[in-house]
Amino acid sequence: MKMNKAPAEFINDRDIMFAVASNIISITILFLPRYVANNTIAADGWLTILLGGVIALILGWFLAKIASAFPNQSFLSFASYLVSKPVAIILCMAFILQYVVISSFQIREIATLSHEYLFDRTPIEVVCLAFLLVVVYAASGSRAAIFRLNIMFFPFVVGGLVLLIFFPLGAVKLENLLPVFETDLKGIVLGTTSSLHAFLGFSIVLFYISLIKKPQQATKMTVLGILWPFFFYIIIFIVCIGVFGNETTNNLYYPVFELSKKVSNPGNFIERFDSILFIIWTIIVFTTSLIAFDIAVLLLTLIFKNTKKMTIIFILSPIIFLLAMLPTNYIEINKIIKYMAYTEITFIIFVILLLGTMLLIKGVKTNDQI
Repeated sequence: MKMNKAPAEFINDRDIMFAVASNIISITILFLPRYVANNTIAADGWLTILLGGVIALILGWFLAKIASAFPNQSFLSFASYLVSKPVAIILCMAFILQYVVISSFQIREIATLSHEYLFDRTPIEVVCLAFLLVVVYAASGSRAAIFRLNIMFFPFVVGGLVLLIFFPLGAVKLENLLPVFETDLKGIVLGTTSSLHAFLGFSIVLFYISLIKKPQQATKMTVLGILWPFFFYIIIFIVCIGVFGNETTNNLYYPVFELSKKVSNPGNFIERFDSILFIIWTIIVFTTSLIAFDIAVLLLTLIFKNTKKMTIIFILSPIIFLLAMLPTNYIEINKIIKYMAYTEITFIIFVILLLGTMLLIKGVKTNDQI
């Protein structure tokens, strides 16, 4: 199955690095310290983020290796060769379901955050719908434009996270970081699981490998893309624990957003720093939900080749909106997050083992041979 694409749809190898990093730094960064602190003592959670990040680097390396073995071929194309077309379609449908849920969850979380801190008199449904319409508009355009948006936003995201780390350092209390290495094995395992879930955004390389001009660089770029959030997650967690302590972090719904309220800058030249960071969070969630939406559309257009992209977008949009509205409170959202964590980790490991084993058995064929 040969891919015929317009040159404008191709992306550089560095684009995939920024896309992987942006997709990993999702809304999860706002509450990851809470989940990690819930299972660990004092600042021991940095160890679980380190372990989760190392596991993600290994999984990401294997996944990118598998994808880059089939340059400029779609996921459905090389998965059909490796595991037969019916199984490949089942995998596609599972990924579609996963990314629809991710897009819905991201939109619901940013709507909840907006409703909590900014638009408390605006119905959450209205905030959700407005955000979804922006995502739909962006997904309707060129796929390469999505990567250009990631590159354009990335310096602002990194700059915001760096300021978030440095400005609250004056409020860090050393006693909040002690004692060290007191967490038991169960806490380490649960904390590592929560951390690993926060890194799973690297799986997008499976679906965008067909767009990369130099796919042989995809493995290196995927690993580099994981390393960005790897360092930010560890440092932000330590700052959170240092400022709030383990118990308080565990009881804050968005500890990282609360951290932005603790920011004190020299001369107080930036007032309401949290409002500036809110823009950064909105950008982060926008790019993550957009990529998830786009991958669901991409996979559906591969399965239903005669269906127009806009038709699929118009079908998916109300489904995503309804899914985003299903949780009625924070408790239900937390249950969904835990369910998603175990499901996504199990599924991506299964896919890597399945495709990797079949690649070893059947070897590689070029796009002209498939």
